Amino acid sequence: MGTRPKILAFAGSLRENSYTKRVVQIALRGAENAGADVTFIDLRDFPMPLYDADDEEKTGLPENALRFQELLARHDGFLIGSPEYNGSISGALKNAIDWASRSGGPFKRSDIFTGKFAAIMTASPGSFGGVRALSHLRGVLMSVGVNVLSTECAVSFAGSKFDGDSEALTDETMKASLEKLGASLAEMLQKMRCKPESRLGTSN
Repeated sequence: MGTRPKILAFAGSLRENSYTKRVVQIALRGAENAGADVTFIDLRDFPMPLYDADDEEKTGLPENALRFQELLARHDGFLIGSPEYNGSISGALKNAIDWASRSGGPFKRSDIFTGKFAAIMTASPGSFGGVRALSHLRGVLMSVGVNVLSTECAVSFAGSKFDGDSEALTDETMKASLEKLGASLAEMLQKMRCKPESRLGTSN
């Protein structure tokens, strides 16, 4: 049981029933089927003020930033989705990562991000599927030390590929791609666990 990799899954959209949250839910099932333990969280449950270094100096990290850090530290990898807002990632997601990267609390960046692995995805009603956000998300994650899988998923015309507000994706090919993305992350983490020098497993 203790050898199963732990994955934290979340989306950068705060909207209830957002497409991005739904594609993350599909990807996480692929990770679970590949042998990972996955925890899904909603960033709506972790409201944080806009990052301000002056505020951090005066009062330290906000309670929800510390809670988010703790969750990140306890997991080996991440399934992350972001909507595309004006060609980039959501402000809520960037702000959460900015707060989590701070070392003013009980965790160091090496506990939270460094050397861990992530798989990224997006969804949009438009023809590009939100893909422009992924290059920005990849850059942000790599800057804090996360290894991002080269494979990524962008679901275009998402409004026509879901059964109403449900999580059911009617496009079987895209569903398989998302599940495979989740499985790929789980398999990568399992491979890393088999290496003697691997840093994974410290969260158990």
